[in-house]
Amino acid sequence: MIGLVDCNNFYVSCERVFQPRLEGVPVGVMSNNDGCVIARSNELKQMGVEMGTPAFELRDLVRHQGVVLLSSNYELYGDMSARVREVLEEFSAGIEPYSIDEMFVKFDGFDAATTQALARTLYRTVRQFTGIPVSVGVAPTRTLAKLANRAAKKLPEYSGVCVMHADGDETRRLLERTALGDVWGVGRRLVERLAIQDIETAWDLRQTDPKAIRRRYSVTLERTVRELQGTPCIELNDANEPRQRIMTSRSFGRLTGELGDLQDAIRQHAQRGAEKLRQQDSHARAVLVFLKTKRHRPDLPQYSPSVVVELPEPTDDTRLILAAAQQGLEAIYRRGYRFMKGGMMLLDLVDANRQQLSLLDTPERAAQRDRDSQLMTVLDELNQKMGRGTVRLGIPRNNAAWHLRCGHRTPRWTTSWSELPTARA
Repeated sequence: MIGLVDCNNFYVSCERVFQPRLEGVPVGVMSNNDGCVIARSNELKQMGVEMGTPAFELRDLVRHQGVVLLSSNYELYGDMSARVREVLEEFSAGIEPYSIDEMFVKFDGFDAATTQALARTLYRTVRQFTGIPVSVGVAPTRTLAKLANRAAKKLPEYSGVCVMHADGDETRRLLERTALGDVWGVGRRLVERLAIQDIETAWDLRQTDPKAIRRRYSVTLERTVRELQGTPCIELNDANEPRQRIMTSRSFGRLTGELGDLQDAIRQHAQRGAEKLRQQDSHARAVLVFLKTKRHRPDLPQYSPSVVVELPEPTDDTRLILAAAQQGLEAIYRRGYRFMKGGMMLLDLVDANRQQLSLLDTPERAAQRDRDSQLMTVLDELNQKMGRGTVRLGIPRNNAAWHLRCGHRTPRWTTSWSELPTARA
């Protein structure tokens, strides 16, 4: 058996942990630059506000119906996710992170009664230790666990916890009530194609012949059918497996054509990318730099270039990566354009402990590499202890155009010394 623990309305729940006044209030969390709604409380959903609604369309609701819109506070959300993960690791046999607010939990070796009791314990303990409400779905496969979690969240009779077995009348009832589009991995186009065969619910799909599904559709859909039948077929990628590429980018707070603004932005992205590179113990062989104008502004000239700069040798040194990124930016920058996004990607990554050295390498060069590596280690340790950005290359200008708009961001209650919550007598 495997469980899926899903944090309910995660971004909103994180805000409510430190602001209890928001309980029962319609709350929405906005995307980068306060553009559109990307997270909604149940109260906001009941008002008919859809995911992705532009924030400016909700001005009247904010003024007259008490809707609260907040800027994304990703540092807080990431830290709260880590806290939820720590609780699950302590009270379970192991976890597999799926997203920032969803984690698969191993329930191997437990009988039915123990599984139900453990699922209920996780449900209570996460809320008690972190303040985040969760739903828990347990089943023999990940696809069924997804459906069990959905039932736990949406059907009051389960009170937040649903344990689904491969067979039985209850499982059949749940699958018959589940539309095909709500099955994990079944997209809109597949729904339309399957409807021609009168396959409209999760139960209908479960009753099909997996081999016939594979011949007509794909091996992926065959795995989904077998998972619905109770046979595990889907394995998640190892969360610790190194990524093959690392990209850091972000839309600017406002359009800009100033080279200085773009250099500042690329500098920040390059430093963050190099930090991620060292975290997974990899080196990069090349750097891609790109810029984008706003294609939805036909009144402005369009130009969205990119360039790849090869590094002299595989490296994780921030200084070398930054130099390559700035070189790439200078190569693609053109005056007369107003850019809305810029970023960089580290390419052709190799294991730092297995890279091939040159036959012409000298002891002096090897010693220099060791010193450079020690310098980067000290840099990361200081930023980890004192806060990201404590030690960095170059100081970004205040109110630069590339800074994100986040006029409604709440304090980073758990990760910034200057923003810790205070208690008053």
